[in-house]
Amino acid sequence: MKIFAILFACMSLISQTSAQTPSTPYGAPITLEQAKKVAAAAQEEARKNQWFVVVSVVDSGGHLVLLERMDNTQFASVEVSRDKATCAVAFRRPTKSFQDTLAAGGESLRLLQVRGVVAVEGGLPIIVDGKIIGAVGVSGATSAQDGQMAQAGIAVLSAK
Repeated sequence: MKIFAILFACMSLISQTSAQTPSTPYGAPITLEQAKKVAAAAQEEARKNQWFVVVSVVDSGGHLVLLERMDNTQFASVEVSRDKATCAVAFRRPTKSFQDTLAAGGESLRLLQVRGVVAVEGGLPIIVDGKIIGAVGVSGATSAQDGQMAQAGIAVLSAK
């Protein structure tokens, strides 16, 4: 019974971790063409700032659609970027929301036991027409810089 109490407490914390509405519905999966636009915009932001990163895009079911590693990027960022994208789509919120929750400490530390949570900025759900079609994850710079590039990536789909 203790495990269920911990799981319930973790799920309660997860539900409190975002301004993003966790009930945003999933939509049709992101297309490869859309994923390429997201990655290109994120990489343009990286080049502009001389950052070396990996950009991952997953669809609304968490399946990898596109992964691009810029030259000279540390290989550890391959898995981190994918994990950020998967977390953002699975929990329907930016990974920064988990980072901010953990920063509060105390009971928030229970999030560390929830499988799939990545508490580092840089993962964002991709929302088009009010539905989550996928997510982007960026890794290789600081977490705030990763978030900046992820935001640049998703902005390209909303700029019609």
